[in-house]
Amino acid sequence: MNDVKKKRFLDIDDEKVEALIGTLLRVGVITSAVVVFFGAVVFFAQHHNTLIGFQTFTGEPEGLSNVFAIIANAFQFNGLAIIQFGILLLIATPIARVFFSLGAFFIEGDRLYVGITLVVLCILMYSLSGGY
Repeated sequence: MNDVKKKRFLDIDDEKVEALIGTLLRVGVITSAVVVFFGAVVFFAQHHNTLIGFQTFTGEPEGLSNVFAIIANAFQFNGLAIIQFGILLLIATPIARVFFSLGAFFIEGDRLYVGITLVVLCILMYSLSGGY
């Protein structure tokens, strides 16, 4: 019998893809943790004399309610914005995994999994947009 493998655009085997996805997830979580820790240090350095009252609930400030404002405030060394940015990185990590998987399935030429991954990606984007 002639054992002929299907020629792919790039020759990537499953173990390499799994190793890359694992590395992607580890780097995303560690980066997020470092950013959140750095934001906490900045926040406590800026507010070391502030007394916090827990009698009333106050929501997020206006500057921390959307992605662009969070990024802009984080670059101004606002401690809370840096912490929020770290949380955004944590949320973005599994989304990056779905994007990476989509690319890997596309390169492998697996149409079924490309379709399934696109559906998952659409559901993620829809839910993150608040259903709009």
